[in-house]
Amino acid sequence: MSRTQTLEAPADHPVSRARQWLEPAVERAGELLLGKDDAVRLALACCLARGHLLIEDLPGVGKTLLAHVLARVLGLGFRRVQFTSDLLPSDILGVSVYDRRAGGFAFHPGPIFSQVLLADEVNRATPKTQSALLEAMEEAQVSVEGETRPLPTPFFVVATQNPSCQVGTFPLPESQLDRFLMRLHLGYPDPVAERALLVGRDRRDLLEELQPCATPEQLLAAHRAVEAVHVSAPLLDYVQELLGFTRRDPGFRHGLSPRAGLSLLRGARAWALLEGREFVLPDDVRRVLPAVAGHRLVPVEEGDTAAAALLARLLNEVAVP
Repeated sequence: MSRTQTLEAPADHPVSRARQWLEPAVERAGELLLGKDDAVRLALACCLARGHLLIEDLPGVGKTLLAHVLARVLGLGFRRVQFTSDLLPSDILGVSVYDRRAGGFAFHPGPIFSQVLLADEVNRATPKTQSALLEAMEEAQVSVEGETRPLPTPFFVVATQNPSCQVGTFPLPESQLDRFLMRLHLGYPDPVAERALLVGRDRRDLLEELQPCATPEQLLAAHRAVEAVHVSAPLLDYVQELLGFTRRDPGFRHGLSPRAGLSLLRGARAWALLEGREFVLPDDVRRVLPAVAGHRLVPVEEGDTAAAALLARLLNEVAVP
């Protein structure tokens, strides 16, 4: 028996049952998002960890397509909101409208009442509208006109963001960025993937043909399976060492918070489930760390190069158990 086989969970374990549909989901999503298997797996891990995803990149690299594909392969309801500077909180949350026949006000739910919400170009809306979305993400409920309404389960927000150097953007403050479990950059495709994209069928046609690999009930069961993935004491020591490094190193303006540490563990548990294991390895933590910590760590020196160098130091200088 190989080492990989010995590390996998038994066939009747919840982790194994979830993996039966997760692997086909990754494969089907990869057929549309060519050359982006790592991004697909991280996005799925974010959803499995019951977090929300921020995708920051230039227009036209597949941010919106990734959100569509995730909703399709998971069998979830999907709504999209194009964020603009004149978008109001009520356009997202909903509003009460007077019904003459009923003689009272009736609540008309907004697009946030969906299982997957794509907040497209979230940093083009004003801070007030951004806050309405992010509060709902944190509380999994909406309070409108004095009444609290729960959001659907599962509930997953995928927000896309254009680089802050582009015209007409309102950068998300650090406290709101922290509400996203992960941030991804898709980047340009490699030459092989781009050639297949150029000569292949239209992605919109392929999206219409995409069949789900799971049901909402299976996803909820996978959420519970993630929570049951074991984290050992040495692994916890490793996570605390990573957190401590960011707080001691003068290259960071401030270190990772306890909430960031919890997010790192949730992401690592979800990645372990994707790998078919019922326990977390240090490699799982290292794999999700850039996506979990990259938008939470602010380097003293500005620039993407400085941020990437600090993340590399974090991974290289903290001893792996």
